Amino acid sequence: MTNMGKKGVLLVNLGTPDAPSRGAVYRYLKEFLLDPRVIDYNWLARNLLVRGLIAPFRSGSSAKLYQILWTPEGSPLKIYGERVAEGVQELLGDEFVVELAMRYQNPSMKSAIDRLYEQQVAEIIVFPMFPQYASATTGSVHEEVMRLLAKKDNIPALKLINSYYDNNSMIDIFADNARQFDLDQYDHIIFSYHGLPQRQLRKADDGNHCLQNENCCQQIGKANQFCYSAQCHGTTRAIVSKLGLSPDQYTTSFQSRLGPEAWVKPYTSVVLEERAKEGAKRILVFSPAFVSDCLETIVEIGTEYQEEFEEMGGEKVDLVPSLNDDPRWIKTVAELVKSYAYQPAALS
Repeated sequence: MTNMGKKGVLLVNLGTPDAPSRGAVYRYLKEFLLDPRVIDYNWLARNLLVRGLIAPFRSGSSAKLYQILWTPEGSPLKIYGERVAEGVQELLGDEFVVELAMRYQNPSMKSAIDRLYEQQVAEIIVFPMFPQYASATTGSVHEEVMRLLAKKDNIPALKLINSYYDNNSMIDIFADNARQFDLDQYDHIIFSYHGLPQRQLRKADDGNHCLQNENCCQQIGKANQFCYSAQCHGTTRAIVSKLGLSPDQYTTSFQSRLGPEAWVKPYTSVVLEERAKEGAKRILVFSPAFVSDCLETIVEIGTEYQEEFEEMGGEKVDLVPSLNDDPRWIKTVAELVKSYAYQPAALS
């Protein structure tokens, strides 16, 4: 059967408050953290924790951080997302309809899907803007897409992009961004990824592989092909290979942990402390879990880690820029979309 409809492309990033105000941040935190894939406690515990503690008490301090991040145009994550969507649309042409959505807040996934339906698309390709798969990010996006489509009478062909953690074009951009710095002038290089509770790694493990030994994430096979930590290490290995770094020059670590339970280790803050004790003065940090610079990169790494490192006796923490609206990244997204668009859907 001839397919006469256009191909819809849904680019989805995590989300951002509508404004750097306490109220807007409260709404964002509440929607984000009430997602059962993000805080995977039972319904009652999750609601008590988020509505009773986290959202009310963190919204004020988080709003101050967003005020540091905010630009005259708005949230960097949203600004870069809009530019990427526009660039991808231009490269893909009239055969495609590209929409940007945020998993939490605006532009909402519902509104973006409704716009694709208005264009009568024959299929939808979902592109989560997370290079590494995690249930709390990509898994949540996929689940929400299916929940929204389940309410429609007509459901187009659907293609869900799972991950692209070692995509060669993406890796080249990260490596080229690092070459803006004199790598020999740094005492150590840290690849810092967003953290995840160890509990969630174990829940996603179908092969009794997770955390069985300290090196279980160093290689990827069928037993851990969807493991977030293993994919993060895979991204690091790919960038390191491009830059020719030796094992003693870098560390893969994880940031942004919340609460007292164990998260994926090592923690970036601990790595910084250990390096400072060893006399390190200059640290270069990648954050390859984020395709757009955002609160976790510009503020957490660029400001908070810089202050902590100085207090420990260090001098400088430099941040390798993310992919943002780099024309090479826009081209990479377009090429990834096309590779999925023109491959046959899997048959049962």
